[in-house]
Amino acid sequence: MSTSASSSPLWLAGFAHADITPREPMWMGGYGARKKPSEGVAYPLMAKAALFQRPGGLPALILSVDLIGVDKPFAETVFEGIAAQTGIPRQRVIINASHTHAGPVFGLDYPRVYDQDPHTGAVARYNAFLRERLIQVAVQAKASLAPASLSWGTGSAPFAMNRRKPTPGGVVNAPNPRGYVDRSVPVLRVLASDGRPRAALFGYACHNTTVGPDNYGFSSEYAGFAQRLVESRLRVHAQFIMGCGASANPYPRGTFNLCRQHGESLGAEVCRLWDQELAPVAGPLNIAFDHVDLPIEPPPAPPQLDALRAASPSEAAIAGKIQKLLDSGRPWATRYTTPLAVWQFGQDLTLVRLSAEVIGEYIPLIERALGPLNLWIAAYCDDYFGYLPTAQAHDDGGYEARDFITGCGFLAREVETVVLDKLRVLARKAGRISPAL
Repeated sequence: MSTSASSSPLWLAGFAHADITPREPMWMGGYGARKKPSEGVAYPLMAKAALFQRPGGLPALILSVDLIGVDKPFAETVFEGIAAQTGIPRQRVIINASHTHAGPVFGLDYPRVYDQDPHTGAVARYNAFLRERLIQVAVQAKASLAPASLSWGTGSAPFAMNRRKPTPGGVVNAPNPRGYVDRSVPVLRVLASDGRPRAALFGYACHNTTVGPDNYGFSSEYAGFAQRLVESRLRVHAQFIMGCGASANPYPRGTFNLCRQHGESLGAEVCRLWDQELAPVAGPLNIAFDHVDLPIEPPPAPPQLDALRAASPSEAAIAGKIQKLLDSGRPWATRYTTPLAVWQFGQDLTLVRLSAEVIGEYIPLIERALGPLNLWIAAYCDDYFGYLPTAQAHDDGGYEARDFITGCGFLAREVETVVLDKLRVLARKAGRISPAL
């Protein structure tokens, strides 16, 4: 089909990008098995910005970063800078991380997982560099605003594999071909007012972990390969948005050649969809933003701690952190507060913004809660506190169900109900019309 300007209502759209690859060796995030800092760069890490605004309306900004995740205290410093220089308030900004396990340890909370001081050395220098770059791309995206039309559709890519495998000893981290996985590829196509291609935003719900802990070169992983292929074929701004990929790994995995294959299969699907008859996206853009209190379990009893210590090295490390917290005498937290948002583009598209590492099984739950039509679900957004399990995952156990990155306890079984209830409220507030609501 022709990609001439569609009849959808006019938007203003602006885009920008910047290289955010560290300029010095740093400890790398995502794999606890690494024993030394990074050694060079395999593929650059990028930050990308997409800004959307209806003429006369308020702007909304999506930042995407090739990083493990952006913790809440660091994200707040970025939001403050963006608001000061662009006027865009925090409630209308998303920072989505691709969750590459080949990026640096950074931020204000996350470095403590690796016993690093966020206020000194390479981490502090990178924090300052990254904050400046993210504010810069936001400013540049606003400066590039121009009339545009939006349309969207959904395809599929094959390489995501569920990684929560049931065994007689419990759920383990291993390929599970019978487990739930979301292989959908949402694509937002942006055309200039004269029909010229401008940008492709696309998503996928799978860990960026094709290469393992033996890799010490910074890399944007499969998401980077996908974006580079789309950019080269379509000559557009290509921007990846991570979905609910916490319970999925690329498969097969282990080499950069496989990483390239996965990324190029994803990028090729984006290019295929580009030439299809996509659905126009109208306005206005209404955003409903709020915080939700996630309930935390009471402190584990001594037998539970002993079981953790005996389970695996990673769980033994968690048991040590719990014991340290108990020994400190500090009050045990009863909740963890995190932001949620719903972006409603007329009745044509609903973008759900979630924090943390959200397991894929949330996707059918959210579809039932809000209705399945015109839904795009993004996770890993500007509060990287650990995993968000469903009630079933909590009952089944396993790595994703017992995470302690928050440093304040295990999330309780009731988090599923709390999250879904809040999303229903936000969807109604944003103006989504669905029989489910």
